[in-house]
Order: sequence, then structure tokens, then C-alpha cells
Amino acid sequence: MKTVLIIDDADSMRMTIKELVELNGFSVIGEAGDGKTGIGMYKKFKPDIVTLDVIMREMDGIETLKQIMEFDADAKVVMVSAMGQELYVRDAIKSGAKGFVVKPFGEQQIMETFKKVL
Repeated sequence: MKTVLIIDDADSMRMTIKELVELNGFSVIGEAGDGKTGIGMYKKFKPDIVTLDVIMREMDGIETLKQIMEFDADAKVVMVSAMGQELYVRDAIKSGAKGFVVKPFGEQQIMETFKKVL
């Protein structure tokens, strides 16, 4: 079973993503509400895929992504952001993100992105 780490500062978004991915046969091995905690969890669990919010307090998703990619250049990170944040897409792709999902998203959108990334 493929494993997922969810990094998002919004509890409701973590819960939504967790429900969607578990319904589709993935195992959520960790959830983090901030980038620093998420990086530590990535290093500990080495998940198959990471969902990472772009806008977070303290350390944003782009910086978190860069640090994960420094640790593991093969990390499969899917960025999650609200509409209107297209500027971040370019930064995320340049920094190593393998996919991008725009909020609000549906089950089909996130699962298709996971398939492409994996």
C-alpha cells in the first residue's frame, strides 16, 4: 500500500485529503500542520507521496518543498493551493514539485495527479 504524508496548516484540509486518499487505497502515515514538522516526518517515514500546502504560517510550502528535495531529490511532492496562486506553481515546479492540485479539488483530480506522480 502506498503511503502519504499530508502537510497543511488547515485541520479541515488535512482531514479532507486524508479521507480522499484512504478511500482510494492509500495509507496516511502522517499529518503535519507546519513545514518544519512536515520535514521531520518526511525524514522519519519516507512516504511514497507528499501533499503540501503552498501558503502556511512560519515556513511556506515552497521553502518546505526545497528542504524536502534537498534531503531526497526523488521525493514525490504534490503542491496544493487555492485558485489565483499560479505564480507559486512555477516556483514549486522549479523547486522539484511533481504535481499541483488547485483548491477546491475533487477526488478525481487528486487521484489523477497521484497516478501521474507515482
